[in-house]
Amino acid sequence: MHGNNDAVHLIASTEERRPYKVYTERNLDSIEQFLALPEDMQFDIRVVASVLPFRVNEYVVNELIDWSCVPNDPVFRLMFPQKGMLQPGQFDTMAKLHRNGATAEQIKEAARKIQHSMNPHPAGQLALNRPMVDGKIVSGMQHKYRETALYFPSQGQTCHSYCTFCFRWAQFIGDDELKMAATEASTMHAYLKQHPEVTDVLFTGGDPLVMKTRLLKEYLEPLLAPEFDHIKNIRIGSKTLTFWPYRFVSDDDAEELLALFSKITASGKQLAFMAHFDHYQELKTDVCKEAIKRIRATGTMIRAQAPLTRHINNDPDVWVKNWETQLSLGIVPYYFFVARDTGAKHYFEIPLAEAYEIYRQAITRMSGLGRTVRGPSMSAGPGKVEITGIADINGEKVFCLRFLQGRNPEWCYRPFFAKYDEKATWLDQLEPAFGEEKFFFEDEYQAMFKAADTAAA
Repeated sequence: MHGNNDAVHLIASTEERRPYKVYTERNLDSIEQFLALPEDMQFDIRVVASVLPFRVNEYVVNELIDWSCVPNDPVFRLMFPQKGMLQPGQFDTMAKLHRNGATAEQIKEAARKIQHSMNPHPAGQLALNRPMVDGKIVSGMQHKYRETALYFPSQGQTCHSYCTFCFRWAQFIGDDELKMAATEASTMHAYLKQHPEVTDVLFTGGDPLVMKTRLLKEYLEPLLAPEFDHIKNIRIGSKTLTFWPYRFVSDDDAEELLALFSKITASGKQLAFMAHFDHYQELKTDVCKEAIKRIRATGTMIRAQAPLTRHINNDPDVWVKNWETQLSLGIVPYYFFVARDTGAKHYFEIPLAEAYEIYRQAITRMSGLGRTVRGPSMSAGPGKVEITGIADINGEKVFCLRFLQGRNPEWCYRPFFAKYDEKATWLDQLEPAFGEEKFFFEDEYQAMFKAADTAAA
């Protein structure tokens, strides 16, 4: 596939540069379609956008959203804040401030209180996941699972657009205390040299592909040196194929980016593009399909994941079409997540029993190639916990669970059971089955917290 680089170069050079135009809370009135919405809907969006981060670009507005279906269009709900994303009391507080002409500072202060109540950093990511070099915490890096380290380059701590359900929303609200970002690539490289057990590095954000290629090279190219031979897989977590596929087609450094991808794969390392498609509607444009072709032509593997979210994709038919479309474009369906316990979770969450049934109905309609999707998976504090079934064992109805990843690798693929609860939406709402007092991993997990507190002190 590497032989296609010349073709990619020629195609890219004939494309006309597409200007990138972004809209935020401050210039909502610049969106023609927004101004055509009913005034009460416009007001609701403004109110919620003053609490939850809002950012969208003209490609999404003009080519992905079907405005004739608003407010039920899935991409509209994915991008534009909805009234129900705040609890009734929270919405009323913010709406009153807006109606009474409160100052920007008063609105910001009230919003901060709500934001800090929305579990901005779920799964213990600040307390437990922070690696150290020479006794100092490596800022902007997480190491939760033995083989995989996550890195948050400071230049990638935004996205081309923001998903309303994003579990990393706290990165985008301007509160430095809630940010995870690194400013020096050298510190990451030093940590990786000291940890040969790490085989995978995931560059994430925000979205690292908002960065110019020249900056991305500073992080990625050193990993091709012999001292990093233990790094077998480089992953880039990005939703750019949905939000700005022109990044790979007509941006001024699109060719340079594709050349970097080719250089990585030619080195013998796997480059995995961890894409994110919540709905098949995101895959419909010609430019998205062209971008996918170009990425794959570099030898890069594209895997796709997304959470199950109410109001956007809580229908097995949507997932079947989503996965089938991905397969037709050469993308590997990867993870089917449960919506994280953060932000506007109450708006998006779906009981685990319902999530499992949606997954089961969808996956049984896929061929073997499409059954690569793992889930429903909760990225919880102890690890990634998969619901493998609902069963009746000795007269007790239970959830059958296992770790796909764990803070202790020995926890993985060991089955355990929780009492069936039709209302539970997250791991911490489940209770052990069969009269057990606690799940098998709980004591060790709590000991990890204590050890982290001691180290921080």
